[in-house]
Amino acid sequence: MAAAILRRLSPAAAQRAPPRLLPLVRGVSDSTEPLTVETSIPFTSHIVDPPSREVTTTPRELAAAFRDMALMRRAEIAADSLYKAKLIRGFCHLYDGQEAVAVGMEAAITRRDAIITAYRDHCLYLARGGDLVAAFAELMGRVDGCSRGKGGSMHFYKKDANFYGGHGIVGAQVPLGCGLAFAQRYRKEGTVTFDLYGDGAANQGQLFEALNMAALWKLPVILVCENNHYGMGTAEWKASKSPAYYKRGDYVPGLKVDGMDFLAVKQACKFAKEHVLENGPIILEMDTYRYHGHSMSDPGSTYRTRDEIAGIRQERDPIERVRKLLLTHDLATAQELKDMEKEIRKEVDTAIAKAKESPMPDTSELFKNVYVNDCGLESFGVDRKVVRTVLP
Repeated sequence: MAAAILRRLSPAAAQRAPPRLLPLVRGVSDSTEPLTVETSIPFTSHIVDPPSREVTTTPRELAAAFRDMALMRRAEIAADSLYKAKLIRGFCHLYDGQEAVAVGMEAAITRRDAIITAYRDHCLYLARGGDLVAAFAELMGRVDGCSRGKGGSMHFYKKDANFYGGHGIVGAQVPLGCGLAFAQRYRKEGTVTFDLYGDGAANQGQLFEALNMAALWKLPVILVCENNHYGMGTAEWKASKSPAYYKRGDYVPGLKVDGMDFLAVKQACKFAKEHVLENGPIILEMDTYRYHGHSMSDPGSTYRTRDEIAGIRQERDPIERVRKLLLTHDLATAQELKDMEKEIRKEVDTAIAKAKESPMPDTSELFKNVYVNDCGLESFGVDRKVVRTVLP
């Protein structure tokens, strides 16, 4: 059982730990001995000295990373089933394979730092402390969703954790993220913004316009390119003359990171945060991979082979890498980790059941959150003569 692992790390902390996932693993005692682990491959840098490959971690952090990523994986697999059952409608972009980016980034920062991303946003919301029931409720368009059932898969949001959501327009979130960083600098908050986009958005003009302003004003923004190597169904080499995205900032430093190595992501994000607070923006290219297609409408096997997908799973899977560390350092047994995964499956199933109990939004909700002040505004028909409704 998961509790057995936590007791081995710290008996007192295991007793204090609450039942939900993220608080549970984060409640493990900090008194465990530090471990030093080398990243899978060296960092590759552009006009900046790279961080050390030697990463300091703890048993508590590794157990937390394993459980967080395993929960994300299970949640995305469950979302696949709910979509096929037509309980999730519209667009749905899954994150399985890329979990180390979300979890590693979170391990290096605080909730005072901001994150903004594109439409593959479910796991980033969970990493920010998002509620599992609220996640599934949002996916199914229910009122208890994190965006009140109005956002769906592409528009998760959690303002109290400075998660400014998923955005459906390719690349549109990048200037918004730079705006968040401008506010942080203007207010002298000492915090940073992680501004995520995919390789499919890396050639957007608005990205370079925003980056230019961020560099001029030395904004505390980290542009994170989650390079999963396929923009929809187009391989990166077919879309970009230079797919070395960490170099694409020219005058802005960059770092290429193994985005399927939790500890490498953590080290890079810690380095990047310190850098931007003193020097302005940096680009992190996370070399990662998605197991699903671009979205649920994409089988993901017409532009790449099944052998390619299986090879990545076997050699680079982020969860299996952390599992290996836990076993190698004798921090857990194989059975304990399997029991933890069983508990996670139950947790996900319970959350789905609760989310299904949440009702759909009332039709009156269609007219709310359209304007800053909704009250008393009149809505006309197409002829502009007949008042159809007055907004509540």
